[in-house]
Amino acid sequence: MALVNDWPILGPALWVTAQTTFTALLLAVVGGGCAAVALAQSRWVETLLSPVMVTLQVTPIVAIAPLILIYAPTPWIAQLICAFLVTFFPIMLNTLQGLKSADRNHADLLKTYSASRWQALVYLKLPSALPNFFAGLKIGGGLALVAAVVGEFAAGQAGNNAGLAFRLLEAQYRLNMPRLFACLVLLAILGAVIFRLMSTLSRLTLRRWHESEQK
Repeated sequence: MALVNDWPILGPALWVTAQTTFTALLLAVVGGGCAAVALAQSRWVETLLSPVMVTLQVTPIVAIAPLILIYAPTPWIAQLICAFLVTFFPIMLNTLQGLKSADRNHADLLKTYSASRWQALVYLKLPSALPNFFAGLKIGGGLALVAAVVGEFAAGQAGNNAGLAFRLLEAQYRLNMPRLFACLVLLAILGAVIFRLMSTLSRLTLRRWHESEQK
């Protein structure tokens, strides 16, 4: 009943949270993919940046969310940065591992035919990295939602820009338990939808040639 009666409030909140999640996921895909390609092309760059990446990855987002809120121009940008930081590393690290796991026999064959580094990247390394990339994407999709919720807890806005996490806290403070459970249900449904979308995308891309998606 709360889902139906409170939908004028919960519907826009669901849209705000979904918008933050998918925007952060898209930015993480672009940023993480490009970073993985750059690191895979140069071992010394990977060695140089590894301490920074490890430090950012292991730092709890809950701890740095207030700091992000101080320096971000708007609360929504702060939420987006939180979700991006958490999502970026699983996608980047999985893609990087896939790029580095390309078959060496195939790589030697390309060298025999005088293939350039760009051709080796396009025809060998990127296809080889796709299973790892989609594995990171499935993980990153769920983490993007978790980080978006954390960002809303730390920097939530009232009014039309309020997300589901803010509405959840609001319901908790007002002891409105039906609305609180309704927010939890919507967050769970959103997380399941994100995972299903990522799984479907992986299956459509890999089913014709990779064993992980063949039945």
